[in-house]
Amino acid sequence: MASMSAQSPAGTPPTSEDVARAAGVSRATVSYVLNNTRGGRVSEATRERVREAARQLGYVPHAVARALRAGRSGVVLLTAPAVTAGPLFAQFFAELQSALSELGYTAVLYGPTGHRGAEAARRWAELRPDAVLSLMDDSLDEHAVDVLHRAGIGVVVSAGPAPVAGAHALVADQVQVGAMAVEHLVAVGRRKIGVIVPADVSLRGFAEPRLSGAETAARAHPSATVVRQELSLDEGAAAQWAELVVETRADGLFAYNDEYASVAVRALQDAGLRVPEDVAVVGADDLLIGRLLRPKLTTVRMDFTPAREIAAMLDRLIGAPDTPTEARSYLRTGLVIRESA
Repeated sequence: MASMSAQSPAGTPPTSEDVARAAGVSRATVSYVLNNTRGGRVSEATRERVREAARQLGYVPHAVARALRAGRSGVVLLTAPAVTAGPLFAQFFAELQSALSELGYTAVLYGPTGHRGAEAARRWAELRPDAVLSLMDDSLDEHAVDVLHRAGIGVVVSAGPAPVAGAHALVADQVQVGAMAVEHLVAVGRRKIGVIVPADVSLRGFAEPRLSGAETAARAHPSATVVRQELSLDEGAAAQWAELVVETRADGLFAYNDEYASVAVRALQDAGLRVPEDVAVVGADDLLIGRLLRPKLTTVRMDFTPAREIAAMLDRLIGAPDTPTEARSYLRTGLVIRESA
């Protein structure tokens, strides 16, 4: 058995040739073993010798070179939205990353570029991913899809409130979130309902459809009205907002999410209003903060398609990139009734 003490020159990374020399095999055998090529006649003892040589030398295969040989990078690029990533996003990404890894892919989270459309897509395309999945990121549009396809990236998937032309779509219908919240408030006897829309414009892609759903639900009940109310996550702004609620005598509130609902409940209580006796409050997303709040927050819970199913869909599309674009829902909603409404 050949010695495994061979090292590459100082300051240079070890190569597959160094591994072959240390293990006493050919470079072809090294490639065969470290790329996990199935089949063949390399014995398990030889495989282990190659792996041990690679470990001792600190050899890591060159992903770009491997991609050029294979014609695929093994990378699935996930574009991140230009908003603070909350716990739902973080959990989903972690689960998807794990599921893709099991299928042999590397999930790369690409942060906001400050660009939109075609210019953003050019930056994503530089990494030559096998697929691009846009996660709640409104920088993906039909021009971006066109740039990606022209760059040879056949699989582009949008995950958000509405489909994007030319891309496969995972649709999270936010309209039903607002509708479900207001239907519950009306059912418990509330008629003058405020709907909190974040002052942060980056959240409008989700906030506006939720408001639309709330308005639609209210129109089904002639005695109910919905009033749009902007709110910042700021104590001073929340105190001013609560004064408006007192003046308008609103008796129900649907907040964009549980975080905004928690700020609102505290401001209402500081203004002398009781929750739910004076103002019934419903949030969304079923975040931990809502369960810790007193009274505990009634909320619209969202259950997404399991990450494993989405990873399997991406794998299928990568294997058949000419598949006609398809749209499917990846969101189910349900009301969690607690103490605030």
